[in-house]
Amino acid sequence: MNKTSSYTLTVIVPVYNESENMARLEQTFRDYTAKASVPVCVLFVNDGSTDDGGAKIKDICARNEHFYYLSFVRNAGLSAAIKAGIDYACSPLVGYIDADLQTTPEDFEVLLPYTSEFALVTGIRANRKDTGFKRFQSKFANGFRRMMTHDDATDTGCPLKILHSDAAKRIPFFKGMHRFLPALIRLQEGKNYKEIAVRHFPRTAGLSKFNLWNRLIAPLVDCFAYRWMKSRYINYTVGENNL
Repeated sequence: MNKTSSYTLTVIVPVYNESENMARLEQTFRDYTAKASVPVCVLFVNDGSTDDGGAKIKDICARNEHFYYLSFVRNAGLSAAIKAGIDYACSPLVGYIDADLQTTPEDFEVLLPYTSEFALVTGIRANRKDTGFKRFQSKFANGFRRMMTHDDATDTGCPLKILHSDAAKRIPFFKGMHRFLPALIRLQEGKNYKEIAVRHFPRTAGLSKFNLWNRLIAPLVDCFAYRWMKSRYINYTVGENNL
């Protein structure tokens, strides 16, 4: 039996070369899982790290009962890491947070009350602690995405989200699709999302994996991929069966 089936929420943490953050990740999630309002486990997805982060993840999971991991053979990217976590999680809810801890798992408690009503509950980064240039890129990319998808979402780049696992497993993922989760959830009949303000913090260790290309240019290109996919999306509702 998949061990995550014993929990209400599996928090997916994609990790790529975050060795300097691993000690803080361990302590932060140990504290959170001990006081969370629902049973929570942590699923680290090692995205082919080339530092010693992969070995540290194994050590962390060996000494913490609610911690688990997947390790990619080679780097596959953030969307692939999120998809793998969703594919392997068997809890009713799946969450996502970045390993840089610029958001805090404590704020999953702010999102959880809305999960009974919405298939996706996503954070909005309040008082962002990024540079002005990063905020400009995000604002521009979010505006262009809204124009292309009509998802009305404020901040799809916020790395703090909870989804119903059944809805998450139906999402058609490809590279870059983690930026379109509100729009993709709306494609599923009767599904919708909720945005909630969450805290945002400066990065304290390690290096950002984002640059002008993957923060601004790639998301603009991905909008066209989403439009193509939307026009061909298969959606159905089974009314009756005798299986």
